[in-house]
Amino acid sequence: MQATYADFEKIEMRVGRVVRAEPFPRARKPAYRLWIDFGAMGVRKSSAQITKLYKPEELVGRQVIAVTNFPPRQVANFMSEVLVLGVVLEDGEVALIGPDRDVPPGSRIL
Repeated sequence: MQATYADFEKIEMRVGRVVRAEPFPRARKPAYRLWIDFGAMGVRKSSAQITKLYKPEELVGRQVIAVTNFPPRQVANFMSEVLVLGVVLEDGEVALIGPDRDVPPGSRIL
């Protein structure tokens, strides 16, 4: 099935800056809990299985891209509000994607 541009426009992707990151021991698979600042949209939370490639202190201050209009999802005792995007590598690990320069939090991806 091919997606149309109208389908793509329904997905809202925005740039956010990680302001807090911590281990998420209650998750089934190793993960971090992230708090991401999206500017005027405020801070949103996400659970991310990126523990092999990143340490929490490396994530704070980093800009990421996330889908911001999916319904929230309960992950253990944590409500994940956005889906952080990344590239799935051959070994199954996920490398985060983000802008190549500093941009305002909340900027929309097209």
